[in-house]
Amino acid sequence: MRSPFGEHVTVTMDGYVAIVTFNRPPHNFVSVDFLRNLADAMDSVEAETKARAIVLQADGKTFSAGADFSPSTDVGISGMDAVRAVYNQAVRLFGTKLPIVAAIQGAAVGAGLGLALVADFRVASPEARFVANFVKLSFHPGFGLTHTLPRLIGPQRASLMFLTGRRIKAEEALMWGLVEQVVPAQELRPATLRLAAEIAANGPLAVAATRNTLRGKLSAAVQAQLDDVEYLEQARLRETEDFREGTRSVAQRRPGNFVGR
Repeated sequence: MRSPFGEHVTVTMDGYVAIVTFNRPPHNFVSVDFLRNLADAMDSVEAETKARAIVLQADGKTFSAGADFSPSTDVGISGMDAVRAVYNQAVRLFGTKLPIVAAIQGAAVGAGLGLALVADFRVASPEARFVANFVKLSFHPGFGLTHTLPRLIGPQRASLMFLTGRRIKAEEALMWGLVEQVVPAQELRPATLRLAAEIAANGPLAVAATRNTLRGKLSAAVQAQLDDVEYLEQARLRETEDFREGTRSVAQRRPGNFVGR
């Protein structure tokens, strides 16, 4: 039976935990429609189920390789209008009222890292990698990451990720507080579900009130950062020669030949 949230998103229940699974082969790239379906699923879980917590997980080897800026995608075709539409759906995700635990089984890159940071907690397998590779594209970070990543791991480590574009392995991410737990791949989904169930076993009103105290204004803060900083910088940099070279070089898996214009 077809999922009511499109072909890439499904929802199942395990007690008081809603399991939201996405599968957009080959690398779970972010698109406008995909994020809209994901946000619709989160809204439906809150409105129509007994869920007290959410597991967010992806099929395949990659959690999400980010937004695909090639001309074959809606982002590439529609330019910054589509980027804006992606961010509108991202803000909806940050507004989800239930606690979210994400299972990270592979790379979370760019917008995929932003998606991972929608969650309250992250459980990773040793194969997980966390990458804010925007500068390799000669692009500015987006998806609210310039707010959420420093908030999570501190400004110095966030700056290191942003300005180098390096890949952070799971064990280092654990030391940094980017993930809460690293478990073998075969234990990833059970461990993620256990953490979500541990949260869901508590008084739901108290969990909601406490979470709201801790991150109640996060959605508005992400919206402001997107509107006032990230989107504007991305729009400016998107028109440069270096951005065009960056997208080519990343697609060709080679260093960029940047000229500063």
